[in-house]
Amino acid sequence: MLIKLEIVRALRNKKFLFFSVIYPSMLFLIIAGGRSGTEMVGHTGLALPAFFMVSMASFGALTAVLMGNSERIAKERESGWVRQLRLTSLPGRGYVIAKTASAAVVSLPSIVVVFVVAAAVKDVRLEAWQWLALTGAIWAGSLCFAALGVAIGYLATGDAVRPITMIVYFGLSVLGGLWMPTATFPQWLSDIATWLPTHAYAALGQAIELGDAPHAKDIALLVGYFVLFAGGAAWLYRKDTSKA
Repeated sequence: MLIKLEIVRALRNKKFLFFSVIYPSMLFLIIAGGRSGTEMVGHTGLALPAFFMVSMASFGALTAVLMGNSERIAKERESGWVRQLRLTSLPGRGYVIAKTASAAVVSLPSIVVVFVVAAAVKDVRLEAWQWLALTGAIWAGSLCFAALGVAIGYLATGDAVRPITMIVYFGLSVLGGLWMPTATFPQWLSDIATWLPTHAYAALGQAIELGDAPHAKDIALLVGYFVLFAGGAAWLYRKDTSKA
């Protein structure tokens, strides 16, 4: 019931839908629209449209789950909605799961719209299994950042949540290679980037586009970060409850 309520609330937020669904597609067109479809990106083995299709689909899903969760939870804490939930039998892990799952469901349209635009405008062509695998991998990977959004929502106050989320949001996006290949970074920064969740996230889709299976390191990193973020969110929920 809580998951369904969260999904309905998100779908009614037009501003949220614009930035999570339309905005990533617009960025893709700005970046790849005027470039040659055969231009290669560094040593990735991918043409520019294919590279940025995965990057912007990942960025859109990140926007949906991270920005949506953190700000909404901080506002719910201040409005007293979370206090009402504590009067029910809902445990901390149930709350985190509901928030994470509902955010991930809402992120699916942002992924699909970027794919449709890339195929229609820049003629990106993949096998049917690759489209399905890409959608599944990017969607599943977004769960990691949905859990991070819940944690930030409980860590920050209503006034501070937006700047904190924006710093985390753009920092992870840029340093993780969603806006530019990490090969263009200085070596020391490139080495750091390979351990960030956003780098592993984008690497899932890039491997599938090349016809390969995602690397075990990238999957392990995302799972590890998900456990860390989800555990931190549940702990912060219980800590917040003890203050009430």
